[in-house]
Amino acid sequence: MKPQLRRAALLTAAATATLLAATTGASAISSYNSEPAPERTEVGALVAQWDNDADPATPDRIDWVCSGTMVDPGTFLTAAHCTTGWPAGVRFYVSLAQDVQGGLDDAGERFPGDPAAIGQAVGVEGTAHSAPGYPGNSADSHDIAVVEVPADEMAQRWSFTPATLPSAGALDELGPRGLNGTDFVVAGYGTQEAQRGPGGHTHPGGGVRMKAPVTFNALNKTWVRLAMTEPQGNGGACYGDSGGPNFAVLDGQLVLVSTTITGDAPCYATNVTYRLDAPTARAFLGQYVDLP
Repeated sequence: MKPQLRRAALLTAAATATLLAATTGASAISSYNSEPAPERTEVGALVAQWDNDADPATPDRIDWVCSGTMVDPGTFLTAAHCTTGWPAGVRFYVSLAQDVQGGLDDAGERFPGDPAAIGQAVGVEGTAHSAPGYPGNSADSHDIAVVEVPADEMAQRWSFTPATLPSAGALDELGPRGLNGTDFVVAGYGTQEAQRGPGGHTHPGGGVRMKAPVTFNALNKTWVRLAMTEPQGNGGACYGDSGGPNFAVLDGQLVLVSTTITGDAPCYATNVTYRLDAPTARAFLGQYVDLP
């Protein structure tokens, strides 16, 4: 298996600029077994504004960089690797638009050279809080973060119902047989799986909220691995889907059970996701939201 790579559109600002500049089209998630998700109004994009050339005389860069989910009226859940490692002065915005890339393009034309105005046009600015234990280790990466945004501004911009979080140990209670029979759905704004072209592999698409079915693969203390294999009817997550939701149907209810973190480099096989029913995630989230 090729090395595991984080599902963020970036690991550093420079990497983000390279990857996002290479994307084309308007699709996201996988190109197979996936579809737009306008009904998933609680799923949003994390937009970052940052200085990418260390020159204060030039405008900051602004782009969508990750995915995430509103888990109460003023709390956006994402991944810690989406909110850390930025240059000083980074600003974060949350957008619940179906087409965040289109919004950025339109705002860029209306406010050329003014990244702050672009950010305010496409999203609501918030304050990021990353888990203090991040980056942790392979057993528990602590790769979880929230962006606190003004709830009244979010309500004025978008109508949404916050996602339902799982109870403690909800996935453990299902057991292997129950997990194998559970319906899972991944959502986010990320790019498509690797496609071969004249310059090598590229990951087209990104910036539009999409969803795809995935199936259970494996469970351990803090991770749930979800299969993205096309022949089994699955879709999958890719770069830019980091921090985005993986829902499971539990007792007839769609529950946000994990967030996308990493997977295989070409985005064909496995989505490695951080469990939200595990003690570490709950300890962090409990500082910001009411838990079931």
